[in-house]
Amino acid sequence: MIIGIGIDLVECNRFLDWSAFKKQRIFTKNELEYADNDNANAEKHLANFWAAREACLKALNTGFGDNISFSDVSVIHNDAGCPELLLNGGAKLVLKELANSKNVKIHLSITDQSDYSAAMVVIEVLDK
Repeated sequence: MIIGIGIDLVECNRFLDWSAFKKQRIFTKNELEYADNDNANAEKHLANFWAAREACLKALNTGFGDNISFSDVSVIHNDAGCPELLLNGGAKLVLKELANSKNVKIHLSITDQSDYSAAMVVIEVLDK
């Protein structure tokens, strides 16, 4: 059963002028390293990560605030290189509440084209 869907679109150039301090406040160390490894496209990776966070929060029917910090939602990559969401802290608690403590799968799709990045998140409760 689907319990949440979120989508976000962001301009990649938005991240070009961000200071290192601001980036470190928003993104995880792993996300910054991933972006820096592809220096020519670093802003696209950051835009992808931002869009994934926003889509996730929309799927959770919440936003950043007192109970959810930027680091509570992050993008990691599995062994095949596919992006996945990692939830911690307040975001993990909201997910647990939304899913009524049942097992869930979070589906993430990210794309970018020219100056834009987009992400979609679907939260599915598993029968098991």
